Amino acid sequence: MSNLVLAIDGPSGSGKSSTAKAIAIRANWSYLDTGALYRAVTLLALEKKIDSEDSLMQELSGNEISFETSPVSPKVLINGKDVSVEIRMQRINDSVSEVSAMPQVRNFLLEIQRKYITQAPVGIVVEGRDIGTVVAPHAQLKIYLHADIDARAKRREIEMLEDLATKDVEQSLSRRDEIDSTRAVSPLSQAEDAAVIDSTRLTLDEVTDQIWKWLKQRNLLGLPTIAVIGRPNVGKSTLVNRMIGRREAIVEDTPGVTRDRVKYEAEWNGRRFFLIDTGGWEVKPEGISEKITAGAEAAISEADLIMFVVDTQVGALDEDQSLVDLLRKSGKKILLVANKIDNAEDEADGYALWNLGLGEPRFVSALHGRGSGDLLDLLIEQLPEVGTQQVDDGFRRVALVGRPNVGKSSLLNALAGSARSLVDDAEGTTRDAVDELIEFGGSTWRFIDTAGIRRRAHQASGTDYYASLRTQIALERSEVALIIFDASQIITEQDIRIVSMADEAGKALVIVMNKWDLVDEERQLVLDREIDRQLERYPWAQRVNLSAKTGWHRDRLAPALRTALTSWEKRIPTAKLNAFLGELVGANPPPVRSGKQPKIKFATQAGTCPPKFVIFATEFLESAYRRFIERRLREDFGFIGTPIEVAVKLKDRDNG
Repeated sequence: MSNLVLAIDGPSGSGKSSTAKAIAIRANWSYLDTGALYRAVTLLALEKKIDSEDSLMQELSGNEISFETSPVSPKVLINGKDVSVEIRMQRINDSVSEVSAMPQVRNFLLEIQRKYITQAPVGIVVEGRDIGTVVAPHAQLKIYLHADIDARAKRREIEMLEDLATKDVEQSLSRRDEIDSTRAVSPLSQAEDAAVIDSTRLTLDEVTDQIWKWLKQRNLLGLPTIAVIGRPNVGKSTLVNRMIGRREAIVEDTPGVTRDRVKYEAEWNGRRFFLIDTGGWEVKPEGISEKITAGAEAAISEADLIMFVVDTQVGALDEDQSLVDLLRKSGKKILLVANKIDNAEDEADGYALWNLGLGEPRFVSALHGRGSGDLLDLLIEQLPEVGTQQVDDGFRRVALVGRPNVGKSSLLNALAGSARSLVDDAEGTTRDAVDELIEFGGSTWRFIDTAGIRRRAHQASGTDYYASLRTQIALERSEVALIIFDASQIITEQDIRIVSMADEAGKALVIVMNKWDLVDEERQLVLDREIDRQLERYPWAQRVNLSAKTGWHRDRLAPALRTALTSWEKRIPTAKLNAFLGELVGANPPPVRSGKQPKIKFATQAGTCPPKFVIFATEFLESAYRRFIERRLREDFGFIGTPIEVAVKLKDRDNG
């Protein structure tokens, strides 16, 4: 699957359509309502008074059902006629479950749905039922959206075109749920790797904001792209190095050193984007210059914003005007950059560039850094929120870490096994290490830096500094840490330090006790005591005992990883959180501090990945009481395999 797919499942009335359209509009992706296709078939069956599957399939062979995938005005059509309004009538609601249960109809529509998914130019949001399990099982992000029956009935009532009582709508939904749940494979089944959202007490904005955060955290939203364009030797590569904060682009005081367009990932003030460094553009290129100029023109078409760099010391030439004409024809945003302005005296020459007709020239010295911060601020302001350049492929990112000789490589090779092990060499990546894509447990996982660690192990295995550095880099890029211990050996301080690094990095966490084939009963007893004593701060971390060598219990890894990631991304609705906290504080009030009884006002979940909770109280809460709240949060809501943060903010006793 080359494009990006967001799959949203859930029962009718849970808010799938509104959420999916809002996300698709924001991301500039396509949108597909699979339920609308089933409704269209149902409308056809009712109009033709067809009650058998074979007759309906015969009717479908002579009719075209299609969908317009624009999220702004999505439409479902039968033979080119828009039936988007008709399919929302209650009579369609009452019959759609029976029609959608027909195997031949499902296969017929499944082919249509997958066609729209594969044809989406960048990404697509697909919503309905059994999307994450059947229609798009390889979707990069799967959401299961649900709500209680009252909330669903009220939402559905608003969407209906007829004046129906809430009670009637609720009965219709309940009847449809019952029909769906009695089928051999329920379309309401939740994909194992789906992120779950209870939308009962959430607004549309809250639901879409949460999904948007997940899309960003998983690098599924395209990054904006800036193409750096100009004649040869105007300082483009020097400026690129200045902007990315490291010396990667080749710089030499000779025209034409940069021959190919090269893409780098950069970040400024929390905004990430791509920079494309191009070779010098020429009006009448010859030989190798033809390819260089063609590459620059390709970068222009690829970019969301163009930075046109001119050497102020030389000034604008006739060639620059030809390039200006080309840039204007592109229809892209253009920022004119006057480079090599090293002092105030040079600025007088820079103002002459107004004559190019591209607006105000922005002064900068790429070599000395003068004006580079202001230039970056301006670029960030003008970049779109989402670009067209895909950052990642959506596979969950796993850091395989542990001290030397605990069996990391053996486990990686064992997981790859008969499945494919792919080297990721995607164009445009700037990562130093090579990642591994490995299929196991029904999913494809991206193992971070594993190939790099194995390749360099003989060079730096005895150096704590490099081992720690590689571990830190792997953790920063990962979502979940798979921390490997040698179960046959005593737990060391280095083992504990790696667990602590993962915890402090806020990553989901699974502890693997490898080499279990070497562990006898006596060692098991000793190991249990070591874990109780040395890992007492991490009782929430899942532990998997396995043997990479023999394959024993390897099948337990994928479920443990999924559980940890689900907990890492979990969000508790504010109302449910405060109901829990009210009961907890009522039964176990916080201890008196400095003669004052702290009063807890309310709490909110401030974030996910990992979950972060903020409690508003009149007095500071003792650390022991905060640990008590954390423990009870875990008992009531799970959070297996993830750190959670509980912070306290003081709120005025009277005015809170």
